[in-house]
Amino acid sequence: MTARVLLTGAAGFVGSHILRHLMANTEWYVSCPVTFRHKGIPQRIASVLETDGSWWDRVDIVRFDLCSPVDAVTAARFGQIDYIFNVASESHVDRSIRTPGAFIDNNIRLMTSVLDFALRAQPKLVLHMSTDEVYGPASGNYKHREWDAIAPSNPYSASKAAQEAICFSYWRTYGIPVIITNTMNLLGEQQDSEKFVPKTIGAILRGQAVTVHVSPSGQPGSRCYLHAQNLADAWLWLARNHRPQKYDDHDLLSRFHIAGEREVDNIEMVRTLARLMGVEDPLLNLVDFHSSRPGHDLRYALDASKIADAGWTAPLSLDESLKRTVDWAMLHPEWLY
Repeated sequence: MTARVLLTGAAGFVGSHILRHLMANTEWYVSCPVTFRHKGIPQRIASVLETDGSWWDRVDIVRFDLCSPVDAVTAARFGQIDYIFNVASESHVDRSIRTPGAFIDNNIRLMTSVLDFALRAQPKLVLHMSTDEVYGPASGNYKHREWDAIAPSNPYSASKAAQEAICFSYWRTYGIPVIITNTMNLLGEQQDSEKFVPKTIGAILRGQAVTVHVSPSGQPGSRCYLHAQNLADAWLWLARNHRPQKYDDHDLLSRFHIAGEREVDNIEMVRTLARLMGVEDPLLNLVDFHSSRPGHDLRYALDASKIADAGWTAPLSLDESLKRTVDWAMLHPEWLY
């Protein structure tokens, strides 16, 4: 079936992986509103479309800032939209701590603009990308389940929780067919160098110490890492296989957790990346997160059994994801600065 998707954040790390996955696995057309003003860059979109010359005919790049309302001219340019895939958001904790007001304002304006456009377009589905961080830290061995209490610890996660609340209100008030996915730490090719995995690879490559946040007692944090292609695959699977719940029949909208296959502590991750780079003893700089990064959560964990029970399986294992990411980064060191 031919469909048209509005994909926000297509020039960003995750959005470009979703764009590539849609091009390779569907015949769909994709409209991509971009500003290239945040962390989105033209090279990511270009690298996707250079893979296959025919893909250019199915992608429309529209210069538009989604923090503004979508006007009639821009809506006409987007065309008849069947699916909205909302990826765009400011997403870095440290920047949210430095400039919380502007950070939160951006994410709330963007979310409202996307959903106001959905009111006009009446798509079959709005897929919204959220984060594990809206739940706050996971203590002990606990893994957060869908619809656990929301308790964000920093301005970034608070802005994502606000986006979820806005989605919920448009679902309940206007009947917008929304699915929220909460995703754990992502990795992959062309990720911004401010993120932990490329930052770590870059530091090891330069012979520098890797900063790792630990508790006051020295315990490292832990995460479940997921390749961005796995998220893209899960989203396409949901679009094709899950009918969004309606408020008339359900108290809660559709929500799925998408998480990596196993939990890895941050010191183990540094050493694993180093081994893949041929370095046996990477330098570590252990920093007490309480003093260095207010609002830092030592451990995140999501229970992703719901989407697995529904029938989705990740195409890439963690080992394959890490090797692919390191191999690509070693061939493209310019992305590590």
